[in-house]
Amino acid sequence: MTVASKQHLIDPEICIRCYTCEMTCPIGAIEHDDNNVVVNADICNFCMDCIPVCPTGSIDEWRVVSTPYSLEDQYEWTELPAQEDFPSSANESETGIEALDPEMAALLAEAHKGAGGKAVAPASAAKPVINLHTIGKPAKATVQGNYRLTAQDSDSDVRHIILSFESDKFPVLEGQSVGIIPPGLDEQGNPYLPRLYSVSSPRDGERPNFNNISLTVKREDGGVCSNYVCDLKSGDTVDVTGPFGATFLLPEDPQARLLMICTGTGSAPMRAFTMRRQRTVGEKSGGMTLFFGARSSDTLPYFGPLNKVPEKLLKKHMVFSRVPGQAKEYVQDRLLSEQEDVAELLSDPNCYIYICGLRGMEEGIERSFTSIAESIGLQWTTLRDAMREEGRYHVETY
Repeated sequence: MTVASKQHLIDPEICIRCYTCEMTCPIGAIEHDDNNVVVNADICNFCMDCIPVCPTGSIDEWRVVSTPYSLEDQYEWTELPAQEDFPSSANESETGIEALDPEMAALLAEAHKGAGGKAVAPASAAKPVINLHTIGKPAKATVQGNYRLTAQDSDSDVRHIILSFESDKFPVLEGQSVGIIPPGLDEQGNPYLPRLYSVSSPRDGERPNFNNISLTVKREDGGVCSNYVCDLKSGDTVDVTGPFGATFLLPEDPQARLLMICTGTGSAPMRAFTMRRQRTVGEKSGGMTLFFGARSSDTLPYFGPLNKVPEKLLKKHMVFSRVPGQAKEYVQDRLLSEQEDVAELLSDPNCYIYICGLRGMEEGIERSFTSIAESIGLQWTTLRDAMREEGRYHVETY
């Protein structure tokens, strides 16, 4: 008799190799090499301690298998294998495959649920390169420029960093991220792990065809990596891992409509999307709408350049919460005040939604979308889940 069993796996296309799951696992079931992070099926007891600490959701993958995948199998993967085909319960007695017990079925359902569901890349998106450069073999980048984006007297120091890879190949798509390894050792005497940053330039580079990328980085009090990056000078060299990310990608269809919502450095992928569209299709694009939240205009990255983007290509809503003499406004408030236009986008099967920025904004955006969807006779959770399955709903918050 073949016994079907559950196996916990990690998605190598999404994993950023930060090793947080490995450090969190209380029984040592997770390990890594220079290629992948893997789960030992002989040790894992499905305690789920690793699930909430993963910043990407790559840890939240499961398969029902007849024979567990070995560590050797997992180390060679560039993508997860498909779920094995098992007969329906009506035929189980004939085939000898045992049904999953109720506890296992419930645990699998909980595991698959994740943080709102697993994201899917747009069907027309280009195929991304993943994990080309690892912690063991990082790419060497040279700083070409470091420019402050926010006002000098602002308490928000956000930087635009340009990195050149010169002879190293570093193919990256809009929406992907890279890891920056700060020098030095942590409190335990171990080398620092990479910190993830979204790329803010399009696939052909900050300057086209010069093998460079840009990052948008905010200095954080006590932030080891953010302070390191924000203090970089032209000519400095940096260790870079990645690229990472296989779902938060731009559809190649020029008529796809984009609804982008962001705060702070969450603007990085939105800038990359906008520049890609400008360089490839210009104002012939299906159109983009941006809701960008900040405290004030002097703390909003790329405020000046964004205002120069033609309205026909990018419809802009700059939303400020700390302007003297004005009522506080957040992106979820502006969504509601622009309800008619947002509702029209939600009802369009060629609309793609991208949300990036502070995790705290998710709840308010969900409420606004719920209200707007109801105004046109739709249930938001049903619509959202359908859009996610079609690769049209994407969230990256931190």
